[in-house]
Amino acid sequence: MLDAAPLVTELTPSAHIKPPVSTAPLLVLERLHKRFPVAGKRQLHAVDDLNLSIASGESLGLVGESGCGKSTLVRLIARLLDTTEGRIVFDGVDLAAVPAKRFAKAPQRSEVQMVFQDPTDSLNPRFTAREAIREPLTLLSPMSRAEADARVDEVAAQVGLPAALLPRFPHQLSGGQKARVGIARALAVKPRLLILDEPTAALDVSVQAVVLQLLEQLRAELGLTLLFVSHDLNVVRLLTDRVAVMYLGKLVELGPSEQVFHSPKHPYTQSLVSAIPGQGPRIRLSGEVSSPIDPPPQACRFHGRCPLGEDRCGREAPMLRQVGPQLVACHFADAPAP
Repeated sequence: MLDAAPLVTELTPSAHIKPPVSTAPLLVLERLHKRFPVAGKRQLHAVDDLNLSIASGESLGLVGESGCGKSTLVRLIARLLDTTEGRIVFDGVDLAAVPAKRFAKAPQRSEVQMVFQDPTDSLNPRFTAREAIREPLTLLSPMSRAEADARVDEVAAQVGLPAALLPRFPHQLSGGQKARVGIARALAVKPRLLILDEPTAALDVSVQAVVLQLLEQLRAELGLTLLFVSHDLNVVRLLTDRVAVMYLGKLVELGPSEQVFHSPKHPYTQSLVSAIPGQGPRIRLSGEVSSPIDPPPQACRFHGRCPLGEDRCGREAPMLRQVGPQLVACHFADAPAP
């Protein structure tokens, strides 16, 4: 389940710096599918017919329960996994046309970077902080060693990592310092899209707000486009322009963050938002989560848990449609929230 505890007490909506956002999409996902083979000829539908775009300079939040497909989706975008079907169009170029194992040498590799969930696991224990930050420069840029070291010094200063810490190994750094190394490593090659996969989940509560403030500052200063994956709904609400809600591989709601959190339209989103302290009575879901293995295409994925569900939902899968400022995949999206 999502964690809705108010962990980031230092952040307020007024502190949310919103740099200019272009209307032109930097990233467009078109009819994106990812299916994994299981026993026999059966398939697990991790991402199913998903369409989404992110404008240049935008911060988009991606939320949903564990197992909804968030991590698979971001790994498709980062080209760590191959798609089954669909297009991943980045600045006019279909990245899905390049196999994941060859994408490391593609020109767009440096433009799409990722900050991983656990900074300890994602750092090579045999690399110093300097070597970890320098590694993508060595692999992806034609810089000399001196130029790369100068860039390491520059980006370390940008993320607030003291130069005295650069010769240290990961086990000699605190959790917050390792998080800064991971962010600096991703920023070293000057990406345009930064994917943040639960970037503070492994950190102490006292450190989370500092790292999140850093990310917001970097976005404003560098004009970054962010895809922010998080279980913490308060963080998503405060640090993103729009939020996308996934359920069992499907996009079920998409809209401006403030609107989605103040007036959620999909019953699943309503349940998630109700878990935030101070958001009214908790909407608890009953029933079992449907299997993602060969799900019936004619049925709503949320059918069986939905408090509004009717027989129609088992016969006719809802399409995403415009309901006010949001896109919602629900036959009852026009009904008032419970």
